[in-house]
Amino acid sequence: MVPFPEEPAAARGTSEAQPPGPATPGGAAPLPCPGPADRPEAAGERADVELAGPAGAEPPQPPEGGWGWLVMLAAMWCNGSVFGIQNACGVLFVAMLKTFVTKDDDKVVFKTAWVSSLSMGMIFFCCPIASVFTDMFGCRKTAVVGAAVGFIGLMSSSFVSSIEPLYLTYGIIFACGCSFAYQPSLVILGHYFKKRLGLVNGIVTAGSSIFTILLPFLLRFLTDNVSFFYTLRVLCIFMFVLFLASFTYRPLAPNAKDKESGTKGSNRFSLFSRRKFSPPKKIFNFAIFKVTAYAVWAVGIPLALFGYFVPYVHLMKHVNERFQDGKNKEVILMCIGITSGVGRLLFGRIADYVPGVKKVYLQVLSFLFIGLMSMMIPLCRVFGALIAVCLIMGLFDGCFISIMAPIAFELVGAQDVSQAIGFLLGFMSIPMTVGPPIAGLLRDKLGSYDVAFYLAGVPPLIGGAVLCLIPWIHGKKQRELDKATGGEKMEKMLENQNSLLSSSSGIFKKESDSVI
Repeated sequence: MVPFPEEPAAARGTSEAQPPGPATPGGAAPLPCPGPADRPEAAGERADVELAGPAGAEPPQPPEGGWGWLVMLAAMWCNGSVFGIQNACGVLFVAMLKTFVTKDDDKVVFKTAWVSSLSMGMIFFCCPIASVFTDMFGCRKTAVVGAAVGFIGLMSSSFVSSIEPLYLTYGIIFACGCSFAYQPSLVILGHYFKKRLGLVNGIVTAGSSIFTILLPFLLRFLTDNVSFFYTLRVLCIFMFVLFLASFTYRPLAPNAKDKESGTKGSNRFSLFSRRKFSPPKKIFNFAIFKVTAYAVWAVGIPLALFGYFVPYVHLMKHVNERFQDGKNKEVILMCIGITSGVGRLLFGRIADYVPGVKKVYLQVLSFLFIGLMSMMIPLCRVFGALIAVCLIMGLFDGCFISIMAPIAFELVGAQDVSQAIGFLLGFMSIPMTVGPPIAGLLRDKLGSYDVAFYLAGVPPLIGGAVLCLIPWIHGKKQRELDKATGGEKMEKMLENQNSLLSSSSGIFKKESDSVI
């Protein structure tokens, strides 16, 4: 799974830029006067922002290419290496079972499942924190440190002697490093691209599908010919390349004209501004939960994901138990990766034609098929049937992922979408961490994965039913807002008419007096 890109901070800042007005002494543009529709608080905030920063200086325009193409390739490598390893965890899961299995331990599957599920969960859990660090220290510093931490965690995982230390080295340290390396790779794209941002995001997210297709075969070859520990050391090469690639995230420097205007503006306002220091930025905006539709969405999505990550972790083990004589069993993960990439492109395009919040119905459809396909996995007695199930599951997995960002925009608006995405990813970490170990515990107790996969299909169906309420809730709130806005407009119209009548009567009276 690959989360969608967040709106870059720079892009959010440019959305509030005012049109240029007449020049004033000192080279500073005048502060815009609030219009009739502007709130006084918003006008004050805009004035504070302009007085706090260099007057007349505009953020650098995205170059739409050049060095940005190298940044795009680096972000693609990040997306692929981070989530390619996570999506191919089924192969590593089987290798861990062979390496750490003991006859006296009757909960070995349960304990081993915690490694991969904890790793995926921590990536999402750290996303809101990584976004704060990206805002504070910049994309390059955050990504470089994150890749270095991920390298250390993965390398230290190759020297453990039991399964428990992997919870710390692989499940927490490696995952946290991946999260801090991944988050800036999404933000930096908006610094270099604007018109082509959709195309660039599509190419970057395709990196996950490409790595998901290829990595299972590489990992299977390595685990069969060398040990599990040497396999992790080979994967450290991916993290080292990511470490080097993160240095390409250089911030865009303002041109000479921007610097000159900024210097003039700072000299003008350094002594007379109302605030010499910009106020501390509000890190976590909990006000978005007052939007009822978003609150329901933030509950429904995690509820649907309790069984979502179960096939990624346990499917390879189930295939080895069910189809012992089969070869090239990794093809099922390849099928999920291929159709997931196709689903992102296909349903992302379809979502452009679905108006407003009704895009949620596409997610409902995706959860319906993901739940049904999970329940059908134990019913497949032929390997070809299992491949067909995985193809359909991957297709609707891509549907679920590709339309999350558009739905967030529809529910909370562009200004709060970054916070909305961050909170949602944090909530998603809980079910994605808990689900696979529960499935492993059921396998240890019952001797097969049948019940685990049946139960894994239930949460997506329940979560999809909850999501069906969102268009109705959003529509109701919108009608109430329109009604209130319409009442205010009517009152203003009446006031304008009364003032017009008063002025007309005054003019008529003056004319009458002059005639008399």
